[in-house]
Amino acid sequence: MKLVTLLPADKYLVINRTILTDKERKNLISLYEPIIGYAAVSLYLTLWRDLDRLELVSMDYTHHHLMTLLKCNLETIKLAREALESVGLIKTYYKTTNENNSYVYELYSPLTPKEFFSHPIFSIVLYNNLGKYEYELLKKEYQEFRIDLKDYEDISKNLNETYKSTSNVAFEAIGTQTNALTTEDQVDFDLLISSMPNGLINAKIFNKKLKELINNLAFIYNYDTLKMCELLRLVINEKGFIDKDELRKNARKYYQYNNNGKLPTLVYRTQPEYLKKPEGDNSKRGRIISYFENTTPYDFLKSKYNGSNPTNRDLKLLETLLIDLNLKPAVVNVLIDYVLKKNNNKLNNDYIETIAGQWKRLNIETAEDAMLECEKGHKKYSKKLENSKSKHNQQSEIQPVWFNENLEKENMTAEEENELESILNKYR
Repeated sequence: MKLVTLLPADKYLVINRTILTDKERKNLISLYEPIIGYAAVSLYLTLWRDLDRLELVSMDYTHHHLMTLLKCNLETIKLAREALESVGLIKTYYKTTNENNSYVYELYSPLTPKEFFSHPIFSIVLYNNLGKYEYELLKKEYQEFRIDLKDYEDISKNLNETYKSTSNVAFEAIGTQTNALTTEDQVDFDLLISSMPNGLINAKIFNKKLKELINNLAFIYNYDTLKMCELLRLVINEKGFIDKDELRKNARKYYQYNNNGKLPTLVYRTQPEYLKKPEGDNSKRGRIISYFENTTPYDFLKSKYNGSNPTNRDLKLLETLLIDLNLKPAVVNVLIDYVLKKNNNKLNNDYIETIAGQWKRLNIETAEDAMLECEKGHKKYSKKLENSKSKHNQQSEIQPVWFNENLEKENMTAEEENELESILNKYR
């Protein structure tokens, strides 16, 4: 996807693809805000306000207009917009001209409470973000009030029984439209279908809705194709159809069983764009920083296991660093790399959390700052070794390939050179 720099003078207009009622505004705040945050909700409502004069399409505005109304910078606006895009509330279109860049923002309605609470991703993330007590209170608030009508007869008239048309004029009215939540394909459906026993299931049942459900479950629980195949086999009924409710339940139970009863949440996949180093640094160190920034902590740890999946214990550690301590992904990658090298390829939780807590207090958010902090700490440690005359221990100490080294020098060890090349090969 093309990276676009947002400027205050860039123009935008808003297109209304739906109707936003007071009830939907409430849904937006109650259901979406705990997931996407107040900044994204404020941006959505501000863009809706831009439609007040013209119901379908707004007039042209600049992004400086948004900066003035929201009292925030462009990076905050961009991240808020991306949060709205990811949950299907906005679609963004972009074009560039000789004069300036232009954006079109299409607004869509929030899901209904029924759709939201039955969604395999939204319901789980909301539960995890609110906690059980708040979640149950909120769900109870949206429960439908039902009256038993089984002994009553429906005598309501149809439209054509009461009125007749005297006009041939056709028109199209705007109605409530929602934009489906989309994720990149997590599952290889050809492999999945071919992995199912012959005669057990009909390939035609894998329609768009079922594929969407399977993809969403694979995304939120981080399941691969074979794990989804295993779960599907458990929920096929005698007619060869898949019980979707059972599939959701089994996917959730399996995850909770392997994660001490916890449910997953959504975190940055890789380093946020605004915290990445500007492109153009093609030095070896610059490319290593780029690797830290563009690799998810999960994939980075997996690479340290030579392609094998990390253990549940290590995944819990990642969750603590990313969610509880709210460290940025590139910072977590640097921390993992540093500790593995300094600690004989072992992830010592107490050691990691001590460093992570210190970095959090120092507000370290970039890969470069984390690397510099490692080097600074090493210098203090080296002085202590010198003072205690443990020079031999200092020299035999293993360090990360990027650590306290001039990466352009020729006298790197063969092992260091091989490790560096294996990292940089990803960018060739």
